[in-house]
Amino acid sequence: MGIRHDLQRSIDQLLQSARVGSYETQDARKKILHLFAKDLVTLGYGLRHIKGLQQKHIQAVVTSWINHKIQNATLKNRASALRFLCQCINKPTIIQSNEAMGIGKRTYLPTKNKAIHNPDFSKVTDPSIRISLQLQRVFGLRREEAIKIKPHVADKGQHLELLSSWCKGGRGRTVPILTEEQRYWLEEAKKQAGKFGHSLIPENKNYINQRDLYDKQVERAGLRKLHGLRHAYAQNRYKELTGWNAPIAGGPRLREMTPEQKQIDHQARMILSEALGHSRKFITSNYLGN
Repeated sequence: MGIRHDLQRSIDQLLQSARVGSYETQDARKKILHLFAKDLVTLGYGLRHIKGLQQKHIQAVVTSWINHKIQNATLKNRASALRFLCQCINKPTIIQSNEAMGIGKRTYLPTKNKAIHNPDFSKVTDPSIRISLQLQRVFGLRREEAIKIKPHVADKGQHLELLSSWCKGGRGRTVPILTEEQRYWLEEAKKQAGKFGHSLIPENKNYINQRDLYDKQVERAGLRKLHGLRHAYAQNRYKELTGWNAPIAGGPRLREMTPEQKQIDHQARMILSEALGHSRKFITSNYLGN
């Protein structure tokens, strides 16, 4: 077997005994570490087992990623996976701080509007996936939440209650049900799920199976970057709460607002931060701009 195969296999063996986080988190971490192994071998290093990892290996790959203009947000996610790996092999000190490795601060100030308004889901043939996409659109859900949701359980009449086991970071939340369109798609989700307590994942599949089907259906339908559905939800709710468009959508920028408008803007962002599953108001700038 080749060096890359041996190195990736040693990573897989390590991760088998270090199952931390949701299935999606574990899968994303594994992909990052496999990418790290591939890039390390491509750079000419002959490391065959991950327990022999050294600081020079990490810095070489991170520097390569930086030179390839990988975005800071992506670099920080990759560095987080590498820190987890270093903890698992009892070498937490061989990975430096992000700053020391040359990774800049993550920015939440977008330069263009990523919102996806009025998407065409007609080419999505699987009914469960199509409903998951509609739930993402009308409630601002993440992909994982829209797949795992148990609609009968979540429906609390005036709001949607998302359980921690469905949400990123195990952080449950509530989302208000305000429109007839939200109610319609929630009822459609109930019909698709069937019995009380069932999710939108068919009984003969698990989450990973359904997520893979989601990705294939989305790709075949010619859709991409569907996180933009959350951006659109956030911008629509912001306009409902404030009476004007979000800054990224042509509305007034924060520096142009009156003191009264700034107060309204602040309150709207606090509400949206909770509805989107974030604990920090400043992250809403990624959806709304400043």
